[in-house]
Amino acid sequence: MDAYHLYKLERWLYLHKVPILPKVIKGLIYFFHHCAIPYDVEIGENCKFLYGGIGCVIVKNSKIGNHVIFGTNTLIGGRSNKPGAPVIGNNVYIATGAKILGEVTISDNVIIGANAVVIHDVPSNCSVGGVPAKILKENIDVNEYCSLGRY
Repeated sequence: MDAYHLYKLERWLYLHKVPILPKVIKGLIYFFHHCAIPYDVEIGENCKFLYGGIGCVIVKNSKIGNHVIFGTNTLIGGRSNKPGAPVIGNNVYIATGAKILGEVTISDNVIIGANAVVIHDVPSNCSVGGVPAKILKENIDVNEYCSLGRY
């Protein structure tokens, strides 16, 4: 079972107030996939963690839309104790090594390039890359660049 489906089970158990089991499944996700997905994260439908989600870390209270693809070694949220978490829209591709730090909003139909560090909000229909991330191209059709939702 992949990290996403284990997360969905973990989340269901958490929402139905089943004691202890969500924490056990969180541990299984970490053990088998080397991936940290807390049960209080909201992840939409048809998301995918490439290569089982190796190295992916998502901070609690993040909100992630539908059809989001996570590359390996991605960080969603940052490691500080500041309040707030990222909000990621629908049809977003987050490439390998990308980091979305702080209370950032990523709109719909966005591609985040490999090893990009996103510290500012990203508008719809664009690709971003670099450190810190800058808009590389606007008014893109995400499906031309990757197969979001077609797996």
